[in-house]
Amino acid sequence: MSSTGPSRGRRLDPATALPLTLAAAAVAVQVAGWDRALCYDRVAILHGEAWRLITGHLVHLGWSHLVWNLAALALIWPLAGRAMGPRAWWTTAVVCGVATSLLLLWRLPTLARYVGLSGLLHGLFAAGSLTWWRAGRREGGYLLLVLAAKLLWEQGFGPLPTTTAMVGATVVVDAHIYGAMAGATSALPLILRSKISSTSRRRHGRFTLRQEEP
Repeated sequence: MSSTGPSRGRRLDPATALPLTLAAAAVAVQVAGWDRALCYDRVAILHGEAWRLITGHLVHLGWSHLVWNLAALALIWPLAGRAMGPRAWWTTAVVCGVATSLLLLWRLPTLARYVGLSGLLHGLFAAGSLTWWRAGRREGGYLLLVLAAKLLWEQGFGPLPTTTAMVGATVVVDAHIYGAMAGATSALPLILRSKISSTSRRRHGRFTLRQEEP
């Protein structure tokens, strides 16, 4: 007769913790109806309610808006989610969320309210794609071209033809480019550290070879 130890439950993959947390938080906010307390509200932020700089990205206009954003998250993550480690992703998400909101606050003074994950999603996509590209992954370059084409279209012609109909409200396309800018900027320190580390390893390897020469 043999015995086995207690079965261990599967732990959450750290690489999926961020998208699952974002999705769960957005659904919870929608179910609880906390949109008024958490949305990006320019007047409220200027009166000290700084948490809205982050929580506004978790608020949505309705279930249709939320489903479309979660679908975009589900598409983005398999493409770029492995580009960085969990800690770097969490840092990037916070930087993108805050930076996007601050840029809206600064650059769009007439925008009273803003909700949705789209600005943050563009930031995550930009950070992951840029990191892949700088690591020598060809798909990173392709993803950056797709992102750049979308942003250029939006800046020149407005939202993609079907976006407004799907969301059911005016799409703030500037949030997309602000998020992408924040994501690319937040990825630079990681890229630079990786490059410095790689250079150091190559130099150390050459030094070791010289030392071992007869």
